[in-house]
Amino acid sequence: MTDLPLAGPTTGPTTGPTTGSTTGPAARSTASPYRVCFVCTGNICRSPIAESVFRARLTEAGLDGLVEVDSAGTGGWHEGDGADPRAVAVLDTHGYENDHTARQFHASWFPRLDLVIALDEGHLRELRRLAPTPADAAKVRLLRSYDAAAEPFDDLDVPDPYYGDMTGFEECLELVEAASEGLLSAVRDTIEEAA
Repeated sequence: MTDLPLAGPTTGPTTGPTTGSTTGPAARSTASPYRVCFVCTGNICRSPIAESVFRARLTEAGLDGLVEVDSAGTGGWHEGDGADPRAVAVLDTHGYENDHTARQFHASWFPRLDLVIALDEGHLRELRRLAPTPADAAKVRLLRSYDAAAEPFDDLDVPDPYYGDMTGFEECLELVEAASEGLLSAVRDTIEEAA
């Protein structure tokens, strides 16, 4: 396994709210793709679902050539494994592509990433602790902070479905889909501002 954060060009930018605002990291050049990495605990449930959904949104918006999307876990327990079969089943049922191999997030990836999307508050804290600089810590955002329907005092975590049944995976997908529209809008705005 390499220490590179992204497998290849796919989708996404570095802006977005930490708590619902539309501000984000500094604008960047369009010379290289915008890079987004979704991070959950083991990289077999939530983050692969988010990666697949967001990649589809980027393709639908015609931004897939401008944004690279990847995912990782805060822990390496499942490195080398595919996504959880229940996550794969939910993605397949809803028409999303999935070709995934789990891996662990590394602090050395921060300089190459524009946006690091945490799936819950625990991931957010851990990733910000790992960030080598304050600018890198500012790249870390909660996925559901991009959900326009989320209320200011809502729990913005995407609950971990691993220990439950298929209902939890369906709920995960619904929360990811709801937030992906706002994330797409923020990424599009960032790319347009840099152009």
